[in-house]
Amino acid sequence: MVADNRSDRLVTLTMPRSPTSEAYRALRTNLEFSSMDKPIETMVVTSPGPDEGKSTTLANLAITLAQAEKEVILVDCDLRRPSQHEIFGVSNAVGVTTMVVDNAAMKDPPLLDTGVVGLRLLPSGPLPPNPSELVGSRRMGEIITALTERSDIVLFDAPPIIAVTDAAVIASRVDAVLLVIKAGATKRGEAQKAKALLEKVNAHLVGAVLNNTKMDTSYYRYYSEKRST
Repeated sequence: MVADNRSDRLVTLTMPRSPTSEAYRALRTNLEFSSMDKPIETMVVTSPGPDEGKSTTLANLAITLAQAEKEVILVDCDLRRPSQHEIFGVSNAVGVTTMVVDNAAMKDPPLLDTGVVGLRLLPSGPLPPNPSELVGSRRMGEIITALTERSDIVLFDAPPIIAVTDAAVIASRVDAVLLVIKAGATKRGEAQKAKALLEKVNAHLVGAVLNNTKMDTSYYRYYSEKRST
């Protein structure tokens, strides 16, 4: 089960009828329609800077994809400030970095149960001294392939793209990239710079998510009302 002290971040589980949860389902639908010709099998979620909500956004998107009966693997590739293990209340003792150094883990990835049917988590594992080199290594490519073979879609939580090169490196190795922007916090120039950095590595930017926005209270009344048939 999800840890109580983090469950407020997983609104798609705790408040599935809320407007916010519906927004995540709309995001899922938009992603599906954006890739009708070639389904997305691997996707990175990043943000221009820190504290813009990328990890929470990704966790909830992963849940909605699993709820649509997809086999989802969520990978914490933020090897500097990992948080997915905290969000889901699991151990970070093994993970991505374990697969880098352990051949047995490559053959049998240490995927953890999240409490959500169809959704498994690969935490970061012990933090390495050289995150950028690790995500750009041949071994990382092998990890991506191994995880793709075990799921319908693999979602990667990457560090902020302006802060470090990690996100750009891994973005160049996957099918799609989703950029998370925080209303009232992300500056226009930062969003433009993030887009330019992704374009520089020929990443496929499928769209952006604007979070931390205010919604008209009438939407809350609509979703809280019992509907008659």
